[in-house]
Amino acid sequence: MDKTLVSRCKLIRIPRLPGCFKKRAGIVCVLIFIILAAPALCGIGTAGAEEDMEVLRMFFEEEDLFTSVTRTPKPISQIAENVTIVTAKEIRKMNARTVAEVLNRIPGMFVNFSQGIGTPGSTSLLHVQGSEDMHVLVLVDGVPWNSMAGGTAETNNIPIGMIERIEVIKGPASSSWGSALGGVVHIITKSPGYASGPHGSVQVSYGENTTMDHRAEASGRSGRLGYYLYAGRQDSQGPDDARYFEKHSLFSKFSYTASSRVRLGASLGYSRPDTGLGDYEPSDIISQGSDRNLWVNATADATISRELSFNLSLFRLEQKSTITSRALGLGYVGEEGELFQKSIYDEAATGGTAKLVWSSGVHTAVLGADYSSGKLDQTIFSGRFPQNYFGAPARLHTDPDIEKTGVYLNDTIALDKVSVTPGIRYDYSSITGSFLSPSLGAACRAGKETILRGSVARGFTSPPLSWTSGGALFLDPNPSLEEETAWSFQAGLESAALPHVWVKTSLFRHEIDDVFERETTADGDAMFVNKGESRRQGAEIEIETLPFYHTSFRAGAAYVNIDPENDYGAQDMYMFNIGAVYDNPALLRAELFGHYINWDAASEYSSEDGIIWNINASRLIYADENIKIELFLTGRNIFNQDQYLVAENKNPGRWFGGGFRLNF
Repeated sequence: MDKTLVSRCKLIRIPRLPGCFKKRAGIVCVLIFIILAAPALCGIGTAGAEEDMEVLRMFFEEEDLFTSVTRTPKPISQIAENVTIVTAKEIRKMNARTVAEVLNRIPGMFVNFSQGIGTPGSTSLLHVQGSEDMHVLVLVDGVPWNSMAGGTAETNNIPIGMIERIEVIKGPASSSWGSALGGVVHIITKSPGYASGPHGSVQVSYGENTTMDHRAEASGRSGRLGYYLYAGRQDSQGPDDARYFEKHSLFSKFSYTASSRVRLGASLGYSRPDTGLGDYEPSDIISQGSDRNLWVNATADATISRELSFNLSLFRLEQKSTITSRALGLGYVGEEGELFQKSIYDEAATGGTAKLVWSSGVHTAVLGADYSSGKLDQTIFSGRFPQNYFGAPARLHTDPDIEKTGVYLNDTIALDKVSVTPGIRYDYSSITGSFLSPSLGAACRAGKETILRGSVARGFTSPPLSWTSGGALFLDPNPSLEEETAWSFQAGLESAALPHVWVKTSLFRHEIDDVFERETTADGDAMFVNKGESRRQGAEIEIETLPFYHTSFRAGAAYVNIDPENDYGAQDMYMFNIGAVYDNPALLRAELFGHYINWDAASEYSSEDGIIWNINASRLIYADENIKIELFLTGRNIFNQDQYLVAENKNPGRWFGGGFRLNF
């Protein structure tokens, strides 16, 4: 074997896990060899990249740069990973109310709506390619959104109207972002305006179950100062009184051009959703949740030279989540309204990132560092029933904290038809210590219609603070708990070689070590430990056609095999989407979209009977050079199908709503 190849393999060795690395060294080196040999396989120099993208531009725009993989913008044709972008324009066409509704349309994203799919503002758990929910890192403009207490990220507190685009990485992204074993959902907000006058929109909609969604936004520029302002309110009784939703949100973003080389920015957001989490008659409990989210982000961008730029970003995120459970009054746990349990998670994180981007010739290299300091104030109150029957304390309080530092380096080497991306990151946590995350990928333009992709990456997910330092009711902390780790292998292609059809396929295999498992302790409590291995593998496919008589079709599917089965008892999960779009600017735009998911849940109380079909229609009724008015109609679950994991949280039946948008 070539000595250079051997040395590259040695660089990937993880000192803490030599046995794990040795076990997979063969397959790692084979994949690295394929990636390094890609220039020869794809025939560098036979045609220009501009010519090769001609056909694929019929299905996506090359100038839509993807930021999240290497943390600097680069074209989709140079990305080795399995990624998806959803733009504000696409979100508007969906008439989506929450981030989870948007993610639910992406093949490979398995979204568990905790109050039932289609319930307005339902809390949700995100799973990528069969991952656990805490494996998925959610970011808002680069700010980590995941809870320190539980490790998961709730997205119903993110105002959907302020989103410019959502970038999704499927599979480990630890070489850029640290703790992200399952993938990344990066939500990027709208930018301040560049035009002198204010431009924006107003949206008003109403629907069944006293559901409303009101939004207003404006952007513009005054001299060197650009601004974007957003305000929104959502309200719904839900399918029943126990699953209501109400949210108020504000967001502002500013930019200031200090000079031709320096640009400053700042953003401030506030969101407060109140959610009915449902009633559970077998337990005689009704629950509700209240969240408060406040975040501030300040940025500075400087062009040092034609080849070198610098970015500095500082943030503060405060999240407070309160979950209250009370007796329904059926006689099991107390009188109606009596407190069963109240949990308060008050979190605050402060941090920042600095990065240098060097672009010269075929190289675009990024060197960066992240730092964050977080504190969790956790209080759990127990009512009379859990005190008397379970021995729960009336009040349990803990306040652990954590510091995290990460340094990363990656390079995109664009060699005409082939782009090779090596990357590595070092993370240190005050709880779990250090971890090294390497990655290597390649994208190859094979002719005018096809892009081939392949990648190998090392990923990890840090345990949440409640498991390591804080504990919880009947949960003992384990300070020795370490990260879950994974090797990930992915390959795929994106092609428009078939006439009028775009196809994207991906194969993946994720091998996870040091899996988190819950064990019973000697005193009858529980504790999480690192134990065992698991494996997730499967495939995804997406298909889309060009419009024919204003009509286009699209479909997508994903299958995941899990060994051993996950917490739902699932071993074979799959989902698929199917849809048709009629888009005639002179008449209307209409979309019929169907979604089905099979969790393979080992539960007699779940239902996966049929496809949930939604319909969206819109028509432009007035337009001049300053104003456009559009009417829209939405119908959800129009055929009244059942699809749920918990019987108490069945999905709503048929629902209709509509409204108008005014753009100025």
